[in-house]
Amino acid sequence: MTTAKQPAKPKQNAGVWVVWVVLGLIVVVCVGGSLFNRDSGGTAVPGPAADERADTVPLLAQATASQGICYGWRLEESFLSPVSVGSNLGDGVAVEEDDRCPRWVLVRARVTYPSESSESSDSASVTVTGSGDFSRSDLYAVETGLTRFGLHEDVFVDDPGWAICRAAVALPLLVAETGAAPPAATPSADPGAVAAPLPDTGSDFWRDRWGTVLAAAGLLLVATLLITVGFVQRGRQRAAASAGRPRGTR
Repeated sequence: MTTAKQPAKPKQNAGVWVVWVVLGLIVVVCVGGSLFNRDSGGTAVPGPAADERADTVPLLAQATASQGICYGWRLEESFLSPVSVGSNLGDGVAVEEDDRCPRWVLVRARVTYPSESSESSDSASVTVTGSGDFSRSDLYAVETGLTRFGLHEDVFVDDPGWAICRAAVALPLLVAETGAAPPAATPSADPGAVAAPLPDTGSDFWRDRWGTVLAAAGLLLVATLLITVGFVQRGRQRAAASAGRPRGTR
């Protein structure tokens, strides 16, 4: 007796596995982007870029020549680990113990990025110190005056390198406002030079993660297309199975 050929069972939709793989890639990209956003270490504090330091030093040097006060910056990680030090004397040159600077003012920022396993949040502290001829009230007025330039603690958390250089450049003006020094001369500039725009101090999300966001958006688009194709193929398989099933059977 010849056995009637049974209709082929619809194959499992292979596209479903592809969808799961794509979704897994999305998770890896999104999570990996947040974990390795800061120098792949998660806790490393980025210092100012070379061009930021190069632009800051001559501005401080001009203020020093006008006011007779040395100005410097110091960016630190937690546990007082130095990230960047500079002054009117040059990149990497501190003012606190230099004989060329009997009068000096320094802005110090300490930024902490806890590890992912820590419950603590990112934080920053900013202080202004100076030589003994500056009163504590004057230094405190300079320190609080930084907020007028938008240099709040959260800005140092978002972009510490840019913020510390901007704070150092603001020191001469703030010191002059206290009456501890005459106003600094207006910095001279090359007429043919074009000033570089300052970084956006708003949301740091898009500036640091635009690549991750675009990659995730692309993967989501691919996943959507695969899911749509999978539903269409599944519908066709069910239609084919119904057409091959003998009448009267369920």
